[in-house]
Amino acid sequence: MNKLKGAIFDMDGLMIDTEKLYLKFWILSAKDFGYDMKPEHVYAIRSMARKYSIPKIKSFLGEDCPTEDIRAHRTELMRDYINEHGLEVKKGLFELLDYLRDNGIKMAVATATPRNRTTEYLQKIGAAEYFSAVICGDMVETGKPAPDIYLTAARELGIPPQECAAFEDSPNGIKAAYAAGCHPIMIPDMTPPDEEIKPMLAAVYDSLDMAVEYFERSREV
Repeated sequence: MNKLKGAIFDMDGLMIDTEKLYLKFWILSAKDFGYDMKPEHVYAIRSMARKYSIPKIKSFLGEDCPTEDIRAHRTELMRDYINEHGLEVKKGLFELLDYLRDNGIKMAVATATPRNRTTEYLQKIGAAEYFSAVICGDMVETGKPAPDIYLTAARELGIPPQECAAFEDSPNGIKAAYAAGCHPIMIPDMTPPDEEIKPMLAAVYDSLDMAVEYFERSREV
């Protein structure tokens, strides 16, 4: 194992408990437009760049499906909910962030979420100050599951991808991190790792704070 000098984090479903909201409001929004979106459809597009998710949704719901209208409505529904109820932080987030900061590990965010919403969420939960770089889906030409967003984040940190851990909760994110050459660490949220991505994983933990162990092992190298 290379000694780890960087840590790159997905956001939704990994740092904040929003994937359950995406699930709820994708389905509700699609229903408002007369479409029967299933949970497995939402799972399939988690962390996926829009250029990939649009044809994926159309393959489920039909070529005439107004994907952008449904997405915009879903965003409105989610925003109203979050404004009323706030954001839930995932277990162990700040324990891990504090450990990494105290041990000189540079940190970045690599999320499919657009910049304005990413900045808002990180500030809402008090995590923005931990990160030296924030790379969002609208800042790279090709998003997850392509490796671009992780390669960009590592470059912004000034650290080779091979010396960066990558924290993800979704298969599409793991594929992106693996393709970039990072150490993919999965903290499962809505679904466990499947047979396709298991060989790509450096580690799996039930919560973020448990990943301290991976960095401790790295320091022994």
